[in-house]
Amino acid sequence: MSRVGALVRVALAYVIAVVVGLAWLLWGPDTGQLWLNGLIADLIATVVVFVFSRIYRNSSFYDPYWSVIPPLLAFYWWIRSDEPSNPARWWLMMAVMLVWAVRLTANWVTTFPGMHHEDWRYPMVRERAGRFAFAADLFGIHVFPTLQVFAGMIPVYVVATRAGEPFGVLDVVAFVIGAGAVTLEAVADLQMHRFAATKSPGQVMDRGVWAWSRHPNYFGECGVWLSFGLFGLAAAPGSWWVLAGVVTMVAMFVGVSIPMMEQRSLQRRPAYRDVVHRVSAFVPLPPRPRAL
Repeated sequence: MSRVGALVRVALAYVIAVVVGLAWLLWGPDTGQLWLNGLIADLIATVVVFVFSRIYRNSSFYDPYWSVIPPLLAFYWWIRSDEPSNPARWWLMMAVMLVWAVRLTANWVTTFPGMHHEDWRYPMVRERAGRFAFAADLFGIHVFPTLQVFAGMIPVYVVATRAGEPFGVLDVVAFVIGAGAVTLEAVADLQMHRFAATKSPGQVMDRGVWAWSRHPNYFGECGVWLSFGLFGLAAAPGSWWVLAGVVTMVAMFVGVSIPMMEQRSLQRRPAYRDVVHRVSAFVPLPPRPRAL
């Protein structure tokens, strides 16, 4: 199957998933809670994508879900809310979200080589699950990330459904952090793409922002979710629970994603040990001198 053909099938899967989720929102039973309506529609759409993953035996069908669904959920809550949101706060937050979503989705589209490719972590998850591979695929690879992103969307729901406090300094801080985080992700991805196009076998990336953090893209991703959390906190001061999603994001990247990436890099590239010695794992910091 050609790359274009693969992308068409992925796009079709998402169109069907969104349509099915929207159909439930329009004609399904109303729970009386906007957040719960959104969650159920989110899970229904996830199951649709999962079906395509199983049909094509490729769980990377789910990869774009991370950035495609959040803006749709946000606008659903905003449109259906009975209480108008603070317009300045809402549109600044959505500016961060839309730029983040478009950039991340476009980056996936440009780097997805075709249906023969599947994220290396997914077969590992299924293999480790043994006879429970189906459940691991459904819940571990599809449903759990959906729930995690939904948790990160809690402050977005708060901003979308209540006027909250007047626009203030914390909103500006949230926007600056979000804009900076998206910029960092974009720069990190661009530098990595350029490096990947010219690297020699075994060579490791330790240039540009990658000289300050071994995972600057992950740090930037967490910064985006922190931005959403701060917007939510600005709308509802003292409601620290809106940051729960940010905490789970950081825990996932620091506790799961980074260790898995580190182990794989050390196995495939012996020179990566020197990078581990010199470069911060997550938070960008000045690099240490090279070992003599």
